[in-house]
Amino acid sequence: MFVEILNVMINTIKNISFSSILDIAVVSYIFFKGYMLIKETRAEQLLKGIFLIVILIPISSLLKLNTVYVILSKTITIGVLSIIIIFQPEIRRALEHLGRTAFNDIHPIEDDALMEKVVTEIVNSVENLSLSKTGALIAIEQSTGLGEVIMNGIQIDAVVSSALLENIFVVNTPLHDGATIIRNNRIIASGCVLPLTSSTDINKKLGTRHRAAIGLSETSDALVLIVSEETGTISLAVNGRLSRNYDRDRLKDVLLKIMKNRRNKRVKTMGERVKAWITQTKSKK
Repeated sequence: MFVEILNVMINTIKNISFSSILDIAVVSYIFFKGYMLIKETRAEQLLKGIFLIVILIPISSLLKLNTVYVILSKTITIGVLSIIIIFQPEIRRALEHLGRTAFNDIHPIEDDALMEKVVTEIVNSVENLSLSKTGALIAIEQSTGLGEVIMNGIQIDAVVSSALLENIFVVNTPLHDGATIIRNNRIIASGCVLPLTSSTDINKKLGTRHRAAIGLSETSDALVLIVSEETGTISLAVNGRLSRNYDRDRLKDVLLKIMKNRRNKRVKTMGERVKAWITQTKSKK
């Protein structure tokens, strides 16, 4: 028996082609990335429920639980449409993630000195707003374009400066109530309305600014800064997660690290694509 099993395994391995290995690797990667997208979200719990239903269908058939079997079968029949409706936020997030990795039209700041200058101006303004307990919401655009958000605000298109940012968020001024969008070294728009997060795991003490910041970071890769009007606490929302209690130096270090890592990753990816294209062109010749 053992020898037969061993022979079957050996023959199977011998018959595996490179395309089969590539096929398995691609499918495994897709499943892994799909799981990472829904990990620690409501979709993960819903997926477990669907998996349970799939298991219960053959069990109910074997036990001749006809009513249960019919109900579960009908549930699976309309399951495709239900999954699309239930997982709509996760599907959208996955497609946006695929889009910004495959077709990246937003160019990050290439010069380190300019990047540090922009971040310094932002951090200075956030620190001063924090000291005066002036509420603020600033989104730094990354590879995901924020065109839809920008269009619902007031266009500015000015060089980033701490003085201008502080002036924008002065209470009772026309632009203070909303988000300010920064693209590279320019303040593009202010008074922008951001999508609120639908997550139920957020601290009830957090207000609309924090929910809006998390909401935008869930649907894009923007770095969203928040200054609490009540406490002056500085927070940062990235990839749907909120971290709080930043001081000036820590905030500057984190922003520079994230922005440089993303820029370098993009440059590396583009370089690999160009190299692959050159290799492919040479092989055709």
